[in-house]
Amino acid sequence: MAKIVRLEVRQVDLVPPVVRTDAIQSFVKQETPLVRIWDSDGAVGTGYAYTIGTGGSSVMAMLRDHLGPFVVGKDPAKIEAIWNGMLFHSHATTVGAITALAMAAIDTALWDLKCRKAGLPLHVAAGGAKDAIPVYTTEGGWLHHSPDLLAAESVKAKAEGFKGAKIKVGKPTGREDRARLDIVRAAVGDDFALMVDANQRFTAAEALRRARLFEPVDLEWFEEPLPADDIDGHARLQAGTSLPVAVGESLYSPAHFAEYLKRNACGIVQVDVARIGGITPWLKVAHLAECANVAVAPHFLMELHLGLVCAVPNSIWLEYIPQLDRIATSRVRIEGGLATPSSAPGLGIDWDWAAIEGHTALGSLAVLA
Repeated sequence: MAKIVRLEVRQVDLVPPVVRTDAIQSFVKQETPLVRIWDSDGAVGTGYAYTIGTGGSSVMAMLRDHLGPFVVGKDPAKIEAIWNGMLFHSHATTVGAITALAMAAIDTALWDLKCRKAGLPLHVAAGGAKDAIPVYTTEGGWLHHSPDLLAAESVKAKAEGFKGAKIKVGKPTGREDRARLDIVRAAVGDDFALMVDANQRFTAAEALRRARLFEPVDLEWFEEPLPADDIDGHARLQAGTSLPVAVGESLYSPAHFAEYLKRNACGIVQVDVARIGGITPWLKVAHLAECANVAVAPHFLMELHLGLVCAVPNSIWLEYIPQLDRIATSRVRIEGGLATPSSAPGLGIDWDWAAIEGHTALGSLAVLA
């Protein structure tokens, strides 16, 4: 039986190449907690999580001081046991974002190690449901962009082969949001998918009013219309609109998704592998949604989610928003608007360790053994 003999943690800081703003915040810096795990057989697995500018040092402290020491000495093949052990080891701080992100960095490293030892790519090891997935882009559509720029970005995305694009909403009036969407729809035509994202901006009453304004535009979904803890509001909204309501990037427990599904409070599940705590709980949520006949279209983390959406049968989209181009040599392969997962063993990410060293936050590297 192999054991975990070494764990390395560091924070890698990446500034987005373009300004990203939505209805409530700006994405100023991706703080990337990166974990490498070695076992006694000499195998190595790498995993990661992220923040959008705050909390990275807190995730690092959780990894360095609590979860890292907990997993050293464990059998890396027993991923479920390790994940549940971390959950209860940190019970006073769960369910919560900092702990979930730290758990995700370790869990994804364990899955990478497992896949590499088995000689299997993630999408096969985790289920092997499909060979490709449609891609929509979020590299554009930001709230500060003018209507003409939104239209130009969407036309360009369509020309590049993307199947759809996401537009941020949350202008002071619904008329402004609707006018922006009408301009984009007219530019791209009816054969191109449009999604909207409010980033939890609205009350339930305002979200319902805007949903009815948006319905004639024929949207794929209305994403994060309300604060994530307002399940009643989401249920009322989903019952009152023909648009699928999409939730998930701000949920940190499979039990939270179960509540949404039981209450018919969403039409699309956007489970985020980092914020849910790793691949282990991500798969539970995806299969839970499958049993409820609800589709999965995960949030962010394109490079890691590609293997996961191809592992499960109820996935419908991959969100294109590159995160790792400066610290990885691999790229997501897209042809004809479809992304194809890597056939190499592991998560499908080829890390550039020289570049990683250059982006490592000063003083963040720690080794546990």
